[in-house]
Amino acid sequence: MAAEAVLVKAPHKRQSFTEDQLEEFIKCADPDTGPMYFLDNYFFIQHPTRGKMLYHPFEYQKRLIKTYHNHRFSISMMPRQTGKSTSAAGYLLWYAMFVPDSTILIAAHKYTGSQEIMQRIRYAYELCPDHIRAGCTSYNKGNLDFENGSRIVSATTTENTGRGMSISLLYADEFAFVRPGIAKEFWTSISPTLATGGKAIITSTPNSDEDQFALLWKGANRCEDSYGNPTIVGVNGFKAYRSYWHEHPDRDQKWAEEQRAQLGEDRFRREMDCEFIINDETLIAPTKLIELYGIEPAYRTGQVRWYQRPKPDRMYVVALDPSLGTGGDPAAIQIFEANTTEQIGEWRHNRTPIPEQIRILTDICKHINETVKDPQKIYYSIENNTIGEAALISIAEYGEENIEGYFLSDPNSGSSGRRYRKGFNTTQKLKLAACNKFKTLIESGRMKIRSIPLISELKTFVAHGVSYAAKPGETDDLVMASLLAVRMMQLLQTYHTEMDSQMRDHGDVIIAPMPFISIRR
Repeated sequence: MAAEAVLVKAPHKRQSFTEDQLEEFIKCADPDTGPMYFLDNYFFIQHPTRGKMLYHPFEYQKRLIKTYHNHRFSISMMPRQTGKSTSAAGYLLWYAMFVPDSTILIAAHKYTGSQEIMQRIRYAYELCPDHIRAGCTSYNKGNLDFENGSRIVSATTTENTGRGMSISLLYADEFAFVRPGIAKEFWTSISPTLATGGKAIITSTPNSDEDQFALLWKGANRCEDSYGNPTIVGVNGFKAYRSYWHEHPDRDQKWAEEQRAQLGEDRFRREMDCEFIINDETLIAPTKLIELYGIEPAYRTGQVRWYQRPKPDRMYVVALDPSLGTGGDPAAIQIFEANTTEQIGEWRHNRTPIPEQIRILTDICKHINETVKDPQKIYYSIENNTIGEAALISIAEYGEENIEGYFLSDPNSGSSGRRYRKGFNTTQKLKLAACNKFKTLIESGRMKIRSIPLISELKTFVAHGVSYAAKPGETDDLVMASLLAVRMMQLLQTYHTEMDSQMRDHGDVIIAPMPFISIRR
């Protein structure tokens, strides 16, 4: 009678092998060809519709597994549901059983993600025959310990995941969807643990083009003297691997058209075409964000970045979003050419006290007037909420007459019985209106953004309740200063009709007055 199969092989027990079994074990243990042989012959998976089946990797998956095995650091960008996590699960199981004394860390952006990979590993292990698999000394939901001294540990990706561990192999799953601040700190923390010779495998579909995954991907694709050599790695030591949805045998153009209809164009381009289109509900449409590109400053005056020089016969708005300058949220100044709604300069700093912020604003206005030579074409203002009161006091002490320009204020600042205050007060309603105008100007191409830092902030300026704000851990001070500049230009538009072509949403539409009808009784 055949022995009853057991889910977990007991450790440290004598075992007899037939010649065939020994030959199969040797093939799996081969340090060069072993991983592919093991996955093709002994790695079982649960197919969503076909159930239990042997893996049998497709051609693009074979290239992926070879990339995992042949390179110390590899980063893979692949479409959704193309087997990147399944391939990794099989390779990690092989590595644990055939590379003794290895510590393998699985880090996923969510707890459920890491547990899903562990479940695939456990399922394959339980179906692996005893003459191939290693015995287990510990078999838990979150970790597997093998008799050869190797172990697999799963965790959610945090700033401290893996700190203090001696890692032989790191697998980071869907790394692009780890919160940017956490991903950066995690990689900073984990890198030293790999310095003694550990391997790293990072896989994901893309998200933002500025997150840690994107930075590693870009570095992996910057290869010096590659000359088409497939073994060459990027300047950061990573080997980049890319696959495409049409490489999957079950996917054709008809499938793509159905997916586009179900997912929408943005999501299809991100999740299937692997374009860096942001997943969050950003103020600016994700497809527009990937088209925005910044430039390096043409010159600087102190800490102020200028993207072009002021021009004569143009109007300028200078908008200050103040801060306490104590190292927390930065203060920011945006400079726009009102006639063309083009950004020409900006400043941002988080340790500049309010009096110094006013001095910098003054210097900016002076610099513009050196070219314009007409202070009446320079308009400056501040957001007067909370901290803005201190900025108003500082301006009063400095003296408006010493600032070359006109202090522009919202005429409704004193409405509803409130004391009139200079500057612009921001309520939720006014912020949403400014957001809408800002969005329209950028997406229509009428507003030109030149700042790389501002574009970065726009990529994390997302829906927050019924309004918009920076994602947790990010800043939005350059955006808020830009919104103030938009409000200033909207106010100027009421006095300068030549700005209509840039500012009006329906510049070419003329609405005829309603006819006057007299009814004779």
